[in-house]
Amino acid sequence: MTTSFLMQDAPSLVPALPALPDAAGAYRWFYADVTAGPYSAVCIFMLGSLFSPRYSVAARRGGHPLEHSAVNFALYHHGVRRLWVLSEYPHAEVEGPGRLRIGRSTLTHAADGSVRMEVDDWTAPWGRPVRASLTLKPLTPRGDEVQLMPGLPHYWQALAPRSEARLEVSSLEVAAEGMGYHDTNHGHELLGERLSGWHWARTHHADHTLVDYHLPGGVAPLRVRAGPGGVVCERGPMTEARPTNITGWGLRVPARLHAGNEVVGTPRLLESSPFYARLESRRGSLDTMGEVADFRRFHSPFIRWMAHFRTRVERAA
Repeated sequence: MTTSFLMQDAPSLVPALPALPDAAGAYRWFYADVTAGPYSAVCIFMLGSLFSPRYSVAARRGGHPLEHSAVNFALYHHGVRRLWVLSEYPHAEVEGPGRLRIGRSTLTHAADGSVRMEVDDWTAPWGRPVRASLTLKPLTPRGDEVQLMPGLPHYWQALAPRSEARLEVSSLEVAAEGMGYHDTNHGHELLGERLSGWHWARTHHADHTLVDYHLPGGVAPLRVRAGPGGVVCERGPMTEARPTNITGWGLRVPARLHAGNEVVGTPRLLESSPFYARLESRRGSLDTMGEVADFRRFHSPFIRWMAHFRTRVERAA
């Protein structure tokens, strides 16, 4: 499968947000990351939160995904976490065609094509106030939406795979510029029921960005290449098995991060949990951010119990 997109002028109208989930077990999240000098940051707006132990239980009883919306923001300095926000809210609100609000935080897709995530929240679990923003100015158009696994209702779309980015964290007096990435995932059933997990990584090169998405069950991986010529999405071929390491939680993660067949380097483990890891590696002009997720692990009662300690929960008024 190959799909190409050429650069176009910015649209005159505000682009509508993709459809939000409206059935038990469904989910959507909007993910962005920024690499800016010594800083890295990740921000995720989640509807039917994949990090929510409450939604893991409620979805099987008819719970609505918007009742388990969440904002996640993490700031790293030289690979060491400085801030962690994970707040769950009982509702989310679409304030216009391109604007989503969860709590006091907002995601905006503007008419000029720019993307802005503004976080106004508190750290988990201690409640330290955080004010931060990620602003992305895309250098390429959107990629196509693709189905991750044949026959399963899980989808992924690179919305701004290569962007100029500005990171501001006013609560820490941080302001830096660099490269950004933005995508969305959505599905119509809980992750972990049939799709057990995945690992993926995006790499910014000097003149283009690669995203490699690896899936279980012998399914051919996906690759997106975003650069001056547009955005191209391809599936396959299968890659040879590569060395892995085992984290302290027993999760298997790549021993090296790759951009295609090129080794970027030994990753730094930014986040580590029993079901999820976030990794980063830099070498010269190459900058890679990756994630490993085992969703079946998350649904175990013990891991759901542990997840409560990483989350701040806002109750309904």
